[in-house]
Amino acid sequence: MSVLPKEMKALRYSKPEEYSVVSTNLPTMRPNDVMVKVKACGVCGTDLHIHEGEFIAKFPLIPGHETVGVVAAVGPEVKGFKVGERVVADNSELCNECFYCRRGEPLLCEHFEAHGVTINQVNGGFAEYVAYPAGKVFKINNLSDVDATLLEPASCAAHGLEKIAPKLGSSVLMFGAGPTGLVLSQLLRQNGGCHVVVAAPGGLKMELAKKLGAGDEYVELSRTNPELQFQKLKEENPYGFDIVVEATGSPKILEDAINYVRRGGKLVVYGVYSSSAKVSWPPSKIFGDELTILGSFSEFARFPAAISYLDCGKVKVDGIVNKTYRLEQWGECLEALRNKSAIKAAIVFD
Repeated sequence: MSVLPKEMKALRYSKPEEYSVVSTNLPTMRPNDVMVKVKACGVCGTDLHIHEGEFIAKFPLIPGHETVGVVAAVGPEVKGFKVGERVVADNSELCNECFYCRRGEPLLCEHFEAHGVTINQVNGGFAEYVAYPAGKVFKINNLSDVDATLLEPASCAAHGLEKIAPKLGSSVLMFGAGPTGLVLSQLLRQNGGCHVVVAAPGGLKMELAKKLGAGDEYVELSRTNPELQFQKLKEENPYGFDIVVEATGSPKILEDAINYVRRGGKLVVYGVYSSSAKVSWPPSKIFGDELTILGSFSEFARFPAAISYLDCGKVKVDGIVNKTYRLEQWGECLEALRNKSAIKAAIVFD
């Protein structure tokens, strides 16, 4: 057992949009906890929603839900982990007792909690140390610390893939080329998606999508007037697509996405949207075309699958994290998310 410091540095929100770097006590370890010394923690669009008080965030809060590090200590009931081992953590904690948990639907847990999002009694990964239940900690081998921050979004993509359950030979349209969309596109290509079209504005993300081989075809959308590209997409695919994934978080694109779904096809609501966002769809179209509309939120028990795909290189993530910051640079990090100069960012520690 290594000797741990009494205090650590962390980024703390007192309420939405008000944060500071503070010195605070290390988290208290439960008997089955693994204490992780954080090496890197991913930053995504969800963190921007949390900053603004959106999503399901609870304050005060130490955010960070994509934690990578090394084992610093283990509780007395923990087996199978040694100090110094490289690990990644699943941020969710579920009650296992509510109506949905008892039905075998733990992701719908009525008491769903997530480190760095909803739990203000324990901290998230924007801190030097975090304690997680041993069952939520997984060993990693080949990925760098920064690239391993993609494992949490990749596990969400793996959950999305299982929800979609694509048939062999499916045609797929992916709106958006953000980090989790790039991972889901690759998973769909390898698991039933015969022809995957990635539609997104030209720029850093689209160039990376091509580099990673996220699709079979790429449609670069104008940022100011994409209507011509949308029309051409419909003309070239008159029957639409078996699967349409909206991964941008734009209600406008989501509302129009239904018009690209083939009869009998699936529309996947995959982006993170403002809680006030609304869309309007004609029920007669959903009824007459026998469309399936799916939501895919977070993940459950998909970290092992995500690790297998990323650690062996079948799903490529090189270059997705293109900016790294220290805790003290959190304001710069937020601005990079807003102005989209960051495809994905990470907070890094010594």
